[in-house]
Amino acid sequence: MDLRRQSVGRTSAHAPDPRTEVHAYTVTNGQGHAITVWTYGATLVDVSVPDRHGRLANVVHRLPDLRTYENRTLNPYVGSTVGRYCRAIRNGTFTLDGVPHVLDRNDGEHHLHGGPAGFDRRVWQAWTEESADEAAVVLRLVSPDGDQGYPGTVDVEAAYRLHRSGRLTFDYRATTTAPTIIGLTNHAYWNLAGGGTIDGHHLAINADRTVAFDSDLLPRSGPPVPLAGTALDYRTPRRIGAAAIDNFFVLDDATWAAELADPDSGRRMTVVTDQPGMGVYSSDGPAAPRRGLCLEAGAWPDAANRPDFPSVRLDPGDVYEHRTTHHFSVD
Repeated sequence: MDLRRQSVGRTSAHAPDPRTEVHAYTVTNGQGHAITVWTYGATLVDVSVPDRHGRLANVVHRLPDLRTYENRTLNPYVGSTVGRYCRAIRNGTFTLDGVPHVLDRNDGEHHLHGGPAGFDRRVWQAWTEESADEAAVVLRLVSPDGDQGYPGTVDVEAAYRLHRSGRLTFDYRATTTAPTIIGLTNHAYWNLAGGGTIDGHHLAINADRTVAFDSDLLPRSGPPVPLAGTALDYRTPRRIGAAAIDNFFVLDDATWAAELADPDSGRRMTVVTDQPGMGVYSSDGPAAPRRGLCLEAGAWPDAANRPDFPSVRLDPGDVYEHRTTHHFSVD
């Protein structure tokens, strides 16, 4: 295993962490797989994977430089670690133990992906770890009480672990000084072709139900709805084509969550997670039009306001833990 670090520049004067040096950490496993992670946003910027002929390509969409990553218009959370809470919170408010909390709003009247200065906009501390069979980039961020409106000081770690076999694992861990909510995820845009659009990819999702959304992509009242016979039924692998996907799938089976395959290159990726659901987004916005497919394992949307959804509460003395693993193979 090989580990390298280099500087990619300093954040702008107007960044949440102004004029802070940003580093890139690269891990190579010696078997043709490599990852690169930036301390800005704990962002995954490169995952090099061989195709059926052994040719390497980066299978996550990346941006050209630090300034582009800092530009919210040009960077729709590309590869970033999203927090404190992934997806949206209705009206930017929630109540915990009878106390209302008002969050910073950045999606109209709603709060999205941790707010305007969420974890994706911060420069994380980082170090590396190595064992006989894997190496990791571990990143840490301390989010103070009141950050973006959230209660409690939260200490977060995000680790990207590359195994000698080529599997890539995201490990998240967090503790808090006061009752709060948390839900972390990675927002990589996967493209197993290494370029172009994802239209030719085949997708399978191990879900029988989806959370029904309203026009603001927030949950409607009532339980999740069955997928059988709908356009969102991906239980059997099928070509994505021009389908626009921006939905949240309920994961009831921990065996596997999703599978993405590119027939032309032969690359295949199977996702396994301990999380209760997965947001799937086909990147139909102008910043990265269909350049990758987001597979965001994590908490259910607006769960802080929905007692019928899996809890996202974190109390002092407890530990939030989340693991998602990406297994790569070729056909």
